[in-house]
Amino acid sequence: MTAMVRASSESRRDAKTDADSISAPPGRTGPGARTWAVILAACAGQFLVVLDVSVVNVALPSMRADLGLSAPGLQWVLNAYAIAFAGFMLLGGRAADLFGRKRTFLAGLAVFTLASAAGGFAQEGWQLIAARAVQGLGAAVLAPATLTILTSAVPAGAARTRAIGTWSAVGAGGGAAGGLVGGLLTDLLSWRWVLLINVPVGVLVLAGAALWLTESRDTTGRRLDLPGAVLVTTGLAAVAYGIVQTEERGWGQVPTLLPLVGGVLLLGAFVGVEARTKEALMPLGVFRIRAVSAANAAMFVCGTASFSMWFFMTVYAQNILGHTPLEAGLALVPSSLSVVLGSKLAPRLMPRTGARALAVTGTLVAAAGFGWQSTMTADGTFLSVILGPGILMMAGLGLATTPLAALATAGATPGDAGLVSGLVNTSRTMGGALGLSVLSTVAASRTAGGTGPQALTEGYALAFRTGCGVLLGAVALMLLWLPRASSDE
Repeated sequence: MTAMVRASSESRRDAKTDADSISAPPGRTGPGARTWAVILAACAGQFLVVLDVSVVNVALPSMRADLGLSAPGLQWVLNAYAIAFAGFMLLGGRAADLFGRKRTFLAGLAVFTLASAAGGFAQEGWQLIAARAVQGLGAAVLAPATLTILTSAVPAGAARTRAIGTWSAVGAGGGAAGGLVGGLLTDLLSWRWVLLINVPVGVLVLAGAALWLTESRDTTGRRLDLPGAVLVTTGLAAVAYGIVQTEERGWGQVPTLLPLVGGVLLLGAFVGVEARTKEALMPLGVFRIRAVSAANAAMFVCGTASFSMWFFMTVYAQNILGHTPLEAGLALVPSSLSVVLGSKLAPRLMPRTGARALAVTGTLVAAAGFGWQSTMTADGTFLSVILGPGILMMAGLGLATTPLAALATAGATPGDAGLVSGLVNTSRTMGGALGLSVLSTVAASRTAGGTGPQALTEGYALAFRTGCGVLLGAVALMLLWLPRASSDE
């Protein structure tokens, strides 16, 4: 309990300027050339991690034909990565604090790169699934380190906000570019290059990171909380497994309920352990910082809508409008550019609006896009049902993500920076996994088994209406919970 109170008081001292500092006017000096090299390395790692969440989607039919995968096996090509990624994220974040951010970044990227090579050369379905699971483990170690390295390299204030905006834009662009990159590589080369492309890029980033990054870590002498690490990792992995089971089994079946309930119980045990241990993996005091807890909750809720947007837009373009995978990827390029633009505009707008107001405004813009998209019809046109609403949805989410990430990380003590960064990524990833499963179930309930264009379109439209409602709920949460610029409380 003493450790928890100490962590809380330390965090509060660091957080007392969180909302003010992240919206402070730009200073006269910005990051130097070496600092931007560090930011480039961190963003490149984040791009690879997020890209691989979506890049394999368009390659799945080719993988199935080449390796003879069953339908459940094909689903596990996606799920193996998602479960390992979500389950090990907090452990990866704490590892960055204790063992060194540079060392953890290099280790995570090396595992990710080697697993990508193994997946690209897989000759059997189980080999590909195993490689994707190891890829997810590497990503879980790598992702928290990217944001921690960035926030450690740039002092709090306008410069850090711009750097976080770049990180957010690159991450959003990675998710958005997945369909286009996957379509290009699959059509021009083969499905194997969807994974093999990570190898030369990973080697290049490894070399740059080894040269540019400097080591930093928590110097308080804390040790890894092994019981907490086991409980939170297995708990998150079980919840993620239960969520992905809903796509095949539904929400009321034993194969879904067992891991979901078991995962929740494990996470409850984790909270109990953390409240009593001296050197907690997750100091519970960090949640007493209003900016950290509220921003992570908002990130989770926004993630439930944003991740599913790409899935439903892609399947609508292919199943209803008749686009090829490459054409579907090209159709979403304007949306991809708008999320990058929104993320880059956010740091310029925050000094004028404040982080809270900008997050609310961006989410409202995204909700308007979801509402527009929900008017889609089976005979819609590119301009009316993809271009316009897609730009609104993604520009709004780009505007919202940067202030939320800045708020979530501003209140962390240096020793907890990696953990809080892992928490941000975990919130977004778990929200996305839950949202896709829920909205897929919502869409299926409307189609009632129908596979015609009209039935599918009605299901997709209902999913977007539901997503609009979720984002409006996120707006209410932000207005009630996020701190104003004058206070962190």
